[in-house]
Amino acid sequence: MRRAIAAAAMGNCMEWFDFGTYSYLAVTIGRVFFPSGSTTVQILSSFAAFALSFLIRPFGGLFFGPLGDRIGRQRTLATTILLMSGSTFAIGLLPGYASIGILAPILLVLARLLQGFSTGGEYGGASTFIAEYASDRRRGFLCSWLEFGTLAGYVLGASLVTVLTLLLPREAMDAWGWRVPFLAAGPLGTIGLYLRLRLDDTPRFKSMEHRGETADSPLRETVTQNWRPILLCVGMVIVYNVIDYTVLSYMPTYLSQVLKIGEGSALLIVVALMLLLMALITFVGRLSDRVGRKPILVGSCVGLVLLPYPAFLMMSQGHLFETIVGLLVLGLLLVMLLGTMPSALPALFRTRVRYGGFAIGYNLSTSIFGGTAPLVLSALIAATGSKLVPAFYVMAAALVSLVPFLLAKETAKEPLEQ
Repeated sequence: MRRAIAAAAMGNCMEWFDFGTYSYLAVTIGRVFFPSGSTTVQILSSFAAFALSFLIRPFGGLFFGPLGDRIGRQRTLATTILLMSGSTFAIGLLPGYASIGILAPILLVLARLLQGFSTGGEYGGASTFIAEYASDRRRGFLCSWLEFGTLAGYVLGASLVTVLTLLLPREAMDAWGWRVPFLAAGPLGTIGLYLRLRLDDTPRFKSMEHRGETADSPLRETVTQNWRPILLCVGMVIVYNVIDYTVLSYMPTYLSQVLKIGEGSALLIVVALMLLLMALITFVGRLSDRVGRKPILVGSCVGLVLLPYPAFLMMSQGHLFETIVGLLVLGLLLVMLLGTMPSALPALFRTRVRYGGFAIGYNLSTSIFGGTAPLVLSALIAATGSKLVPAFYVMAAALVSLVPFLLAKETAKEPLEQ
């Protein structure tokens, strides 16, 4: 079980190491690949390249999800981590706009597209992998380690960028410093691939395969016979993605560019928040095994309807203490979702279509409401001049997701197949 968790969480760690690195280097990437007289244009261009990788994620889910239901979870996940780490490593080797002109941002976008395509098969497969290894009574606790890997990867990427930002002058960061975190993806991906290749497939999939019950055409069966749980998954994931990418991906830029907090201080504040969430996340998973998934999910969603406005209002005052308190409120509501969703979402689907159904539903939602969040929020703030726009965006997402949270059945302690 420990090896299964480590192998699955390492892929999520790799995925979010890339996101953390890119998000924290968004301003620098804008200068290196999208030269312009306007800092706003550079940031928007940088986040646009980030968002493009999410638009192709549903295609990755359509490809890798049914593949995982046909040939197995382990082999599919080995492929996704190889492609993810390779594309991230490739970004660190790209020349900038000053060297090769317009070809530089084109190559950056291509690398991001490959990263997005491979990531489309990662989260659904990793969640499925742990859920199918876990016992029914401890599924919430064990699956919460997947998001522990998410935060660990983000902290690792963000911390590395923070150290480089504090140690290197801006000229050195623009010249070569930004490459270091991307190149680190090479050895990290190698470790993750090694862990995944050493594991057998999940007991549930092997049992189904032994009985000859794997789907002959998993994509067709998933789409035609499981559209209801797919829609439920899409709706539940909307607020999950919006608050996740707002707090973890966009917040460093919001603190430094909108609230005018020093870039180094902004990075340190968000890293400290993520370390706190890492300390809490498995306790949330354990709590979901005791009281159920729905009370925690609905409670978090209600909180995200009521509290983002006062939280962002506090942050907009420009005082460090109020900023930290406002961010802490958002972080605590986020960790309630992080610790519960990895066990709640796989239970929506049967074993024979679980990987595909999860990957398709999750990535459809993520492509629209996840990776686009930093771009949308940057554009809305630039258009309106209001520092409170992110609050309304999060509140609207929470109102939408509250309905599927209320409609979903309680799955804690229930057999996964039921």
